Amino acid sequence: MEKQDYEWVKQARQILLDQCKELNENELTKKFEFGFQSIKDSLIHVAGCYHAWLGSYVLSETVTPLLKKEVINEMRIEDIQCYFEQADIFVDMVFDKYNDKFDEIIEKEPSWKPEVGALRKNPHQLLIHSITHEFYHKGQIATMLRLLGHMPKNTDILGLSV
Repeated sequence: MEKQDYEWVKQARQILLDQCKELNENELTKKFEFGFQSIKDSLIHVAGCYHAWLGSYVLSETVTPLLKKEVINEMRIEDIQCYFEQADIFVDMVFDKYNDKFDEIIEKEPSWKPEVGALRKNPHQLLIHSITHEFYHKGQIATMLRLLGHMPKNTDILGLSV
């Protein structure tokens, strides 16, 4: 994976975040019967994946990568944007630190899931996981937008300019 590949991920994400900035608080927090139940919770969950796997597991930059419910409840869309911006910093750090050793195994216990024990993963695998995880939940968010009466904007990477 190249840094440019992740730039496309960020561009696609920004299209979705910009559309979510147009929602009112009730739309952003409306509970559905699937996914992480609201657009707000889904976005925070997606960013948290980058914080956990890359910021904590790969980089050891944080011991508590996931936000507590009390913090999440107070977050606005601008705070979610900042949470993603920190995730982007972690991605850049992974590219910089593991440039020549992207497939080097890291064996350790995830700080946010000590009950699973030590895992053997590499930075490449965890970056790809974080991205595919984001796109999976982006589809759910698009469905939530439709159920709210909005037409989701095109966030397909093929729709982006090169």
